[in-house]
Amino acid sequence: MTRVLITGFAPFDGARTNPSWQAASLVAAEPPAGLSVTAAELPCVFGESITALREAVRAAHPDLVLCLGQAGGRPGVSVERVAINVDDARIRDNAGNQPVDEPVVPGGPAAHFSSLPVKACVAAVRAAGVPAAVSNSAGTFVCNHVAYGLGHLIATELPHVRGGFVHVPWSPEQVTDGTAPALEPATVAHGLRALLLTAATTPAGQDLKVTGGTTH
Repeated sequence: MTRVLITGFAPFDGARTNPSWQAASLVAAEPPAGLSVTAAELPCVFGESITALREAVRAAHPDLVLCLGQAGGRPGVSVERVAINVDDARIRDNAGNQPVDEPVVPGGPAAHFSSLPVKACVAAVRAAGVPAAVSNSAGTFVCNHVAYGLGHLIATELPHVRGGFVHVPWSPEQVTDGTAPALEPATVAHGLRALLLTAATTPAGQDLKVTGGTTH
């Protein structure tokens, strides 16, 4: 049985909920057949989030790690292709930190690519009836911080583990005026189960040869 660690974030920027943690909890409560899924909530704090991720990995001994974060305004599940080695925070994190142009890992490479089959994962989520797309930027806030931290951990210490980062939209309860896209966490969780099954069964280094690029 494939062991999976799925993480989401605590609420941030004054919000009462975070759909990334809601979806992660739902997937862990009802995992796909053949997968053993453990969920962990990460603090929305630079530095502390990577420490918490490392501890969760140590406890779960996963074969596969999927980290989730909230991306308000995006219309569907965004499977991130790459994380960059920079923290540049437009807002403060939950501890009041607001780093500007600081490396996630001093001396680390400029970027880490996801070791998941990104395009196959997008196709699986879409096949489950949930909107999804490849994303080529995870931002420069705590989501990218964790995505890079995960990539660096895999590259330097856990080469047998595969992992990546996914952004999820706001939940309907967060969109009070109805003008922004939103998805129910249960709908997101349904798509993520398909994603995890695809990630767990696709051989390392293989992916669909389909476009996922953008012009800007």
